[in-house]
Amino acid sequence: MTVFQQLPDAEERQRQLDRMKRRATGLLIFMAGVFVAAHLLEPDHHWLGYVRATAEAAMVGGIADWFAITALFRHPLNIPIPHTAIIPTRKDRIGRTLGNFVQHNFLSAQVLSAKLRGVGPSRRAAEWLRRPENARAVARHVAAGLRNASDVVKDEDVHALLERSVIEPLRQRSIAPVLAKGLMMLTANDRHQQLLDRVIQGLAGLIAENEGLIRARIHRESPWWVPGFVDDRVHAKVVAGIERTLVDVSTDTSHPLRHQFDELLTEWIVQLQESPATIARADAVKQQLFDHPTSRQLSASLWGEVKRMLDQRADPESEQSPGAVERGLIALADGALEDEVLLEKLDGWIVAAVLRVVDQHRHEVGGLIEHTVSGWDPGETSRRLELVVGRDLQFVRINGTLVGGLVGLLLYTAAQLAGRGGL
Repeated sequence: MTVFQQLPDAEERQRQLDRMKRRATGLLIFMAGVFVAAHLLEPDHHWLGYVRATAEAAMVGGIADWFAITALFRHPLNIPIPHTAIIPTRKDRIGRTLGNFVQHNFLSAQVLSAKLRGVGPSRRAAEWLRRPENARAVARHVAAGLRNASDVVKDEDVHALLERSVIEPLRQRSIAPVLAKGLMMLTANDRHQQLLDRVIQGLAGLIAENEGLIRARIHRESPWWVPGFVDDRVHAKVVAGIERTLVDVSTDTSHPLRHQFDELLTEWIVQLQESPATIARADAVKQQLFDHPTSRQLSASLWGEVKRMLDQRADPESEQSPGAVERGLIALADGALEDEVLLEKLDGWIVAAVLRVVDQHRHEVGGLIEHTVSGWDPGETSRRLELVVGRDLQFVRINGTLVGGLVGLLLYTAAQLAGRGGL
């Protein structure tokens, strides 16, 4: 038998059920008392016939509803009347019927398709994912999963895999065409001039930060007999000349140094594409970088950096700025929300996938319900169902008593009017 979990509000439900039972039973007893009193006094007060008929019919309605409701959960008065104690005796049939009902009415393609499309799962997912805290949580869970997976594999196996799949293809491929394409991409839209501007800014900062070092070097390189003030003048002129040159280059887009930089990059691109000597030198440098000891160190360094990054991303206490994964997830969500056609396609894929899974397993859902119900204890099942719906069923008893009394009054009144008409 299946062990039931305790209902979280079982005691409160039991108190409410007992209270409603007392009210329904009290109303029935009250009607019985009214019936007895009216029946005894009716010979002296004929109008009490209406009261007696009302109370009589109310008792009949109340007793009938009490019997019907009690018969759902147990034998009335513990008498094994046929077709009573319906829930405990027909529990298995109820479970089978419930399973079929859920299977054909809740898990049908029409119901699920309409419900899922009404929910708009792709839009909801995108709106949820575009929030930075949610994107970070997803990235953290992904990183934690990958980090846990990385603990399972051996570092040596990963190093060997990286060497075979990443380093070895680079070792076999000529590096010169790759460098040429990289330089061509760098020169597109004058991006190399932007890089030069940053280099100039960096040099200006270095000079400003290291004036003392430059002064000391000039003093150290000058002859001993040269006075110190001359060294200071030389230092001032050198620094001023360098700074003035850097300012001129940074402010003048047609400065000769910029043209020389353009020509130098263009010449490098041509040599990397056409000069056998340059291509050979580039490949020789590449081979030195990717010789066996170096490649082993490189693969170990790459794997160590990946694990370090995963540790940082998986740490729930980490307050670092959003990484590439988070930014990518947010950008993906924003892009999806701006494309209604894409959202519609995603919804279609989600609905189709869910319907395919449900169609394959909905019979198992019905069987699970049937099997679960069949494992329940009959008495406990009846008691729990009564706790859930019994309070509302006691209202049926009250209503049955009141409606029965009203019907009895109407019938008695109609009979009295018919009798007087006949007289």
